[in-house]
Amino acid sequence: MKTIYLVAGARPNFMKIAPIVRALDTVKTLSYQIIHTGQHYDPEMNEVFFDELGIPQPDIFMGVGGGSHAQQTAKIMVAFEDYCLKDKPDAVLVVGDVNSTLACSIVAKKLHIPVAHVEAGLRSGDIRMPEEINRLVTDSISDWFFVTEPSGLQHLKHEGKPDNAIFHVGHVMVDNLLYQAEKLTRMDTGNFATTPFKAAQHAAGKNYGVVTLHRPSNVDDAGTFFRISGALKEIAQDLPLIFPVHPRTRKNLEQFSIDLGPNITLIGPQPYMPFLHLWKDAAVVLTDSGGLQEETTALGVPCVTLRENTERPVTIEEGTNLLAGTDPERIIAAVQHILRNPNKSSRRPELWDGKAAERIVSILATTLSAT
Repeated sequence: MKTIYLVAGARPNFMKIAPIVRALDTVKTLSYQIIHTGQHYDPEMNEVFFDELGIPQPDIFMGVGGGSHAQQTAKIMVAFEDYCLKDKPDAVLVVGDVNSTLACSIVAKKLHIPVAHVEAGLRSGDIRMPEEINRLVTDSISDWFFVTEPSGLQHLKHEGKPDNAIFHVGHVMVDNLLYQAEKLTRMDTGNFATTPFKAAQHAAGKNYGVVTLHRPSNVDDAGTFFRISGALKEIAQDLPLIFPVHPRTRKNLEQFSIDLGPNITLIGPQPYMPFLHLWKDAAVVLTDSGGLQEETTALGVPCVTLRENTERPVTIEEGTNLLAGTDPERIIAAVQHILRNPNKSSRRPELWDGKAAERIVSILATTLSAT
């Protein structure tokens, strides 16, 4: 039996590997170990969270913690190398574009362990983004590329990757989203922190919008943050907004003395299900998150991306996403356009059908059995 190490470093990574774990549980020729690098320590990452995802607790928790990009990457590499040397897996599977993705890919490759990259080929074209560097380096050394959208295929082929190593499989994040959305229909949402806000808006016959902001380029620069905040305040005059605030974002709100006004409700970061319960019924989501661009497209919820670029162009070309940048006029215009055209046609991209993980596992089972 072949063994695969599944690497995750933060909550969103576990949401991506969860469908892969569930698919692996149905295959007799493959075993797996879940490796949590501890890149982001989350006290809410408890047994209930993993039960919610339908996966077991991690087999290994490294607990590397924070630090600069270099410090964190180095700590992950040292710890992961020890595990790989003690019990050499037949393959290492990494997801996304965090430091854990990069670090574990490098270690595996130098130990001659094949690397599978899920969400391969995505490119923003902005080399200033740490995530873009992680994507480029990981793809430069991976053996198998599991791609979510056509742009990924184009980038990888342009970069000279062999056709027989590139697989357009769909999106495991959408697999997880559809799995959790179905579970949500059977859950009691009364104790969710997001429920009172939703209930109040519905009782008043109002739509609402949801905001998330966390990228350093948006929230660490006072000028940019002021511009975005001004746009949000103006939008909120007509459309109530709710803003689950990332800790760094909240710190900078206070440090820069930014007042968002009475029509923007601030709440703490939300677990997956309460947050899904909130945004799935929003009139619009305003975000700088990559994953949320995809999830809103998958459920047909209008999205305005507060960035100058996106590595997920299919969400614009086929989905519900508008790229507004950080200019207040463009942000306001994008929201007004959505509110005037609430039924804009969009479609779920090809293979975003909840079965991406099954395709990935089938390919790995066939490939590894031949080695």
